[in-house]
Amino acid sequence: MLSWRPVSHFGRKAIGCGEAQLDAVAAEQWTIAPATRRYIPPARFLPHHLERIRATRFGSIAEVVRGFRGDYESVQQATVALRLRDVDLIDGTLYTGRAAYPLRPRRRRLPVYVRPKAAMTQATLFESWMGNRWFGMWLLDDCLTYQLAADSGHPVRTRAPATRHQEEYSRQLQFCAQPIADMHFDDLVVFRDHGSNEGKQRRADALKAKLRGSGLFARHPGVFLLRGQTGDRRLLVNECEIAEHFARHRGFRVLDPTSATLAEVIDACAGARVVAGVEGSHLTHGLQIMPNDAALFVIQPPDRVVSILKVVTDRQGQAYGFVVGEGSHDAFSVDWDDVSRTLDLVVG
Repeated sequence: MLSWRPVSHFGRKAIGCGEAQLDAVAAEQWTIAPATRRYIPPARFLPHHLERIRATRFGSIAEVVRGFRGDYESVQQATVALRLRDVDLIDGTLYTGRAAYPLRPRRRRLPVYVRPKAAMTQATLFESWMGNRWFGMWLLDDCLTYQLAADSGHPVRTRAPATRHQEEYSRQLQFCAQPIADMHFDDLVVFRDHGSNEGKQRRADALKAKLRGSGLFARHPGVFLLRGQTGDRRLLVNECEIAEHFARHRGFRVLDPTSATLAEVIDACAGARVVAGVEGSHLTHGLQIMPNDAALFVIQPPDRVVSILKVVTDRQGQAYGFVVGEGSHDAFSVDWDDVSRTLDLVVG
């Protein structure tokens, strides 16, 4: 049977009505964790580094700078479950009623689709567009939402084959999600899990405990996680020099996550007082594993400054420091003296 849901959805977008929210079509909603008021602490930084910021991602310059300056209270959204009826998953997009909810870029753009022959009576979905796009968002958000999906029913996942690190994390965390292609659901539960509320904080603590296991990890000054040329381009041209300074002058370990196993990442990060490196998904390895009293130190290009990782350290009560380099995301550098002075603010 043909469905004209894509036509309806894109027609509404064309006339300016926008994408229908899943909230509006949900058969049922319930709160899993209530909204939370949270104090946003200041980051540790040298004041003139704010003046270097030329462009930001995931927020305006004003919003990102406000988050770095901190010293205010913020209301963190509640975590909510939504029960959807009569849902079709087609080419990575959920269609239900008047709503369309993309989980990943579509491979084909057709005005209609044939409703899937494969069907499930009930399932729960924990993945997100952001998690399918960036490993860091998968580790920081989708892995926490998985716990909700597992508690609420039968977890499914739609993404392509997992990366090596995703497979290692999934085994360590004992994830059991059924991979699916196009599918019809009589009943599908999804989650709105964006707020850094207390419930999400507790789930993050539980995930960290699973990753760390029962091992005892000796504390050490820190670990510098190399980025190199992986992921979206943020090339710190003097990264090797900076990493060497961290090792020689601050006693840091240096690790390349792209060639390390999860066991090696855990061994390096689980006792670190500071996890440092260029902003990017690879830092989330350390963020999910480092002790609760550890700090994150982030090196940012001036035209691609991001504060998402500070949202996580704020939620978990950890310190966050940063420096902004000179140049552009295609090629930028930082001065070791600025790094060292800022690190003193972080560990002091």
